[in-house]
Amino acid sequence: MTSLTVLATGPLATVQDHGRPGYADLGVPGSGGADRGALALANRLVGNAEWAAVVETTLGGFRARVDADALVAVTGADTVVRHNGVPAGLAAALVLRAGDELALDTPGWGLRNYIAVRGGIDVEPVLGSRATDTLSGLGPPPLGTDDRLPVGHAASDWPTALSAPADRDHPRVVVLECHEGPRAGHLESPSDLFVGTWLVGSDSNRVGVRIDRAEGSAQPLLAHRAGAAELRSEGIAHGSVQVPPSGRPVIFLADHPVTGGYPVVAVLAAGAVDLAAQLVPGSEIRFRQC
Repeated sequence: MTSLTVLATGPLATVQDHGRPGYADLGVPGSGGADRGALALANRLVGNAEWAAVVETTLGGFRARVDADALVAVTGADTVVRHNGVPAGLAAALVLRAGDELALDTPGWGLRNYIAVRGGIDVEPVLGSRATDTLSGLGPPPLGTDDRLPVGHAASDWPTALSAPADRDHPRVVVLECHEGPRAGHLESPSDLFVGTWLVGSDSNRVGVRIDRAEGSAQPLLAHRAGAAELRSEGIAHGSVQVPPSGRPVIFLADHPVTGGYPVVAVLAAGAVDLAAQLVPGSEIRFRQC
């Protein structure tokens, strides 16, 4: 069986697929790839089913070696993909021969990359998914040096994609499209979310993106409405923008908890969730209502 041996992980590397939808009533988060569009594209480029398991990397620094010929593709953050040290294409199918190495530089834009191998990463599934859930601990642990990842048989008719879409624009301020949230009325001025820019905090992860106003900014935070009744815990949708008492919103990503008790002021559109998954600390963002 073909396998991929991890030589270096970078800050964080995990196995991800479509996640574990349908278990929220049991308290199990959905998990799965943070940038779902990039994950699905990587699989299409190598002829896999869209939700076959891949490797999700964070801020580059990942290296791996194949022990047999393999077809791979890397998508997501704007990075340099290296084949035996030589730059190769991003978002393109790449043939690796037995013993070849694949490496990712630190991205010039974005946070997460997705490495698909034709056949899919074939680690043991948990509740129908091979995804690593950093919140609940379900699924395989984060990858470590010398881990050996078997390649399975998730390939479909090939190819399912002949080319990748054009590179995304990388504006200085990322605009996130969103819908009004179910608890916007529990805030003094929910429209303040759409005023000015926000900064991504360094305490962000696969659970959520924490944001704040820039130091010295005159733009308001989001205050809870005085006298509003305390909310009971309720289900939280993927992409929800929740506002704790600090007024610093949190954008919930793939590993978010299934319930929460703070007001949800907005919910990101599907494409905006993928953009949010690529935000690095210090990124500037604006919210725009759909």
